[in-house]
Amino acid sequence: MSTADPREPQLELLRRATAHLAPVVPLLTELGGLFAAAGHELALVGGPVRDAFLGRVSPDLDFTTSATPDDTLRILRPWADAHWDVGRDFGTIGARRGATTVEVTSYRADAYDGLTRKPVVAFGDNLEDDLVRRDFTVNAMALRLPSMEFVDPYGGLADLAARLVRTPGPPEVSFGDDPLRMMRACRFVAQLGLEVGPEVREAMAAMAGSIEIVSAERVRDELVKLLLSARPRPGLRLLVESGLAAHVLPELPALRLEIDEHHRHKDVYEHSLTVLDQAIALEGPPGGPESSVPGPDLVLRLAALLHDIGKPGTRRFESGGGVSFHHHEVVGAKLVSRRLKALRFDKDTVKAVARLTELHLRFHGYGDGQWTDSAVRRYVTDAGPLLPRLHRLTRSDSTTRNARKAARLSRSYDELERRIEALMEAEELAKVRPELNGNEIAEVLGISPGPVLGRAYSYLLELRLDRGPIGREAAAEALRQWWSEQPESPR
Repeated sequence: MSTADPREPQLELLRRATAHLAPVVPLLTELGGLFAAAGHELALVGGPVRDAFLGRVSPDLDFTTSATPDDTLRILRPWADAHWDVGRDFGTIGARRGATTVEVTSYRADAYDGLTRKPVVAFGDNLEDDLVRRDFTVNAMALRLPSMEFVDPYGGLADLAARLVRTPGPPEVSFGDDPLRMMRACRFVAQLGLEVGPEVREAMAAMAGSIEIVSAERVRDELVKLLLSARPRPGLRLLVESGLAAHVLPELPALRLEIDEHHRHKDVYEHSLTVLDQAIALEGPPGGPESSVPGPDLVLRLAALLHDIGKPGTRRFESGGGVSFHHHEVVGAKLVSRRLKALRFDKDTVKAVARLTELHLRFHGYGDGQWTDSAVRRYVTDAGPLLPRLHRLTRSDSTTRNARKAARLSRSYDELERRIEALMEAEELAKVRPELNGNEIAEVLGISPGPVLGRAYSYLLELRLDRGPIGREAAAEALRQWWSEQPESPR
């Protein structure tokens, strides 16, 4: 009777990595030979090695070497088409040959002061010491070159086979060196489908507050990578359960409202995670037309996750036993704007996510199709270029378990989308403008540019939204009637 080889998961990963790296083996051995000829060690390290075991494509090749940055530059200069040394102070030299980009970093033995994020750079003298300073064991594997010898002093391959996130040394030391590694653990859970080891989880919970010494920009970048992963939900759960979210995105754990004994409202936190899952499912394929919202789409995902963050501050228990969240979309839009600005998101992203949050309830006034054409025009105009995302956010926001209710909501939104398409085709709603431009308004009223002209333009825009196209003459007549009722009119 034969028994399964306990090493089989690791052996399978080794076979996969060998096959995956086959196309770049000539390049790896060539570079390894160049460094060996100059008397230096070279190893492929980190993400490219890990991704080879996972069968994933790594965009760049990262190496570590016993050579100094100056020696590395001398070796790479005749080999590469281009090279750069912007990371020289940290031991890193970059180079490109054809379509291949490489980064080579001298063995490191950094230390951090625990107060700022500026490392004291010290170059090491051996591969194993360089690997122990890396964030996780799955990133502390290497291939010595040109021999292709696999180096794994901290059990990274076993952890990868077991789908575990662990640190090469004590997690308290690793996270003390760089607290952002705790967020990176959350990202790996989302991005690679791994689980954190119990000692890592404990250290994250104990040290969550130290994330506050990390710059907002670095926190933002790690959060974005997490959100753009294939399955953000497990990573976000860890972010909340570890206590990290309380420091970097406190509005998320705040959604865990107490469920009252009569279950008069749904769990807003779980609802938000489900909305995110459903929004991701509605993204279009990468490279598709803008109208399909090609994924992964950061604006849609942020809006799906944060659309209800105004609920905790607006929750009211009504006398009849219900629970209300009046105007939570307005409050939420302000909170979204404040949080994303604090995380140093760009202005366009802040504005778009806040606007989607503000508009996410608008559809619920549609009922069974009672909206006038005017209301449909306003829906489209208010959403502007965000309309395709608003469609997906609104559909995703239905998480009811009542199949009949879910089907009714879906049919109503189908009908709204059909009406929008018909009106857009007939009236070019995406380009809706008053039927007279600014110069024509000034000529009809005999006024000069200024605040009154702006008010007249707004009036004609409202008229266009209310009544649709009525023709230039009718628009001019309506404008004269409006002008006769204004205090500035000479009448």
